[in-house]
Amino acid sequence: MKITYHGHSVLSIVMKDGQKLLFDPYISENILTDLQADKVETDWILVTHGHSDHIGDMIPIAKRNDATIISIVEICKFAERNGVKKTHGMNIGGKFDFPFGRVKMVHAQHSSGYEVDGQMLYMGEAAGFILQAEGKTIYHAGDTSNFGDMALFGDAFDIDIAFLPIGDNFTMGPHEAASAAKRLKAKQVVPIHYNTFPVIKQDPEEFVKLLPDTIGKVMSVGETIEI
Repeated sequence: MKITYHGHSVLSIVMKDGQKLLFDPYISENILTDLQADKVETDWILVTHGHSDHIGDMIPIAKRNDATIISIVEICKFAERNGVKKTHGMNIGGKFDFPFGRVKMVHAQHSSGYEVDGQMLYMGEAAGFILQAEGKTIYHAGDTSNFGDMALFGDAFDIDIAFLPIGDNFTMGPHEAASAAKRLKAKQVVPIHYNTFPVIKQDPEEFVKLLPDTIGKVMSVGETIEI
């Protein structure tokens, strides 16, 4: 599979059979991204939680591509009410085998709401995703603090790459993320969710220095790795 980082928490994955996945499609208002929302092509959209910097352009992208949204039930219902035809609702602890691989929805310590007409809508619990496909395991933590149960993820899964937020203020910061990385025991750790706004300004290279040698990797926007 080919994994590309697109700034903030946005990832795209292309499988060997050509299926395309898009995580947390915050594009139109994302000053760091290399993508254009009206040109993105995807078959599946995975959304970790309901904040605007993660839902982003989920609805128009899903409609234009006839893509399936995979998320917690409340977000899927929100998408359906807004004209999206294909969704797959999940909840914390559940897993499902999709045509591209297995997705497990795991806990994240964070809030989840979406503002519409000045009112905040409840969007279910925040989550992370563990994707198992093509013999590899990818963990997208979404927005979260550092919490002890990450050790359970590390014990239950042989994680090839973990994408962890380091921005602080809204999520864990670099030191907490480094602590989480140790429990996850991932072969490679990539920082996400930083530098998009002044309040989450971080130096990702300093985060990498907190990790054991060779496991940390800072991906530039638009960079692709193949595993």
